[in-house]
Amino acid sequence: MARFPKESKTAIDRDPPALTIEDREDQLYSLAFDLAEERLRDKSASNQLIAEIIRSGTSKARLEKEKLRRENEVLRVKAEALEAQKHSDEMYEKAIQAMKVYSGVEDYFEEGEEY
Repeated sequence: MARFPKESKTAIDRDPPALTIEDREDQLYSLAFDLAEERLRDKSASNQLIAEIIRSGTSKARLEKEKLRRENEVLRVKAEALEAQKHSDEMYEKAIQAMKVYSGVEDYFEEGEEY
């Protein structure tokens, strides 16, 4: 079976520059992961590196990551719901105020304003 020549460029050389901090972190993580893989393949990985890769690949670690993702999603949805409730409360207040003016309970103009 023929082997393909090993690519000489790193992940950083292949990818365009990151525009955000998060993208930059992803690039660096990818590069570190590629280096770890290379060291595992050529059997030069330290015991600490091997242990860390095993630890991060366990089902428990994956479940914890998924739990954090879901918790973040719940917090985002709650924040959106609070904003929507605030907007709804403002709209109800305006509607009640308009009904009071329409029914004649309150004047449309504030005191001191001329008609």
